[in-house]
Amino acid sequence: MKILPLLLFILLGACGAQPAPQFFGAQRTDVTRDGRSYTVYQKGSAVEIIRLGYARRGEHQGIRATMITLIPEVTGCTLIDSSLQGDSGEMRGRLRCPDKAKD
Repeated sequence: MKILPLLLFILLGACGAQPAPQFFGAQRTDVTRDGRSYTVYQKGSAVEIIRLGYARRGEHQGIRATMITLIPEVTGCTLIDSSLQGDSGEMRGRLRCPDKAKD
């Protein structure tokens, strides 16, 4: 019975931001903005952003706006607005990135 609390503790520790399966192996960037933490995953021209922590009623619209702002800041790419799906907890979309070969 002493092993059960340890097992639960280990399982809870694994509950951090995890990407969707299509983002396994993606570049991960952790960002804090306005006291709230976000994790951005970029894989090629695809992006996923996850909000960490609790959000109260009335905060979701502002959080969503922050997430949309963070995507180009973190990735250096332009978000294709029509591709954006999700809510203030998790969003996914497509990116238009500059051709780095021209740099």
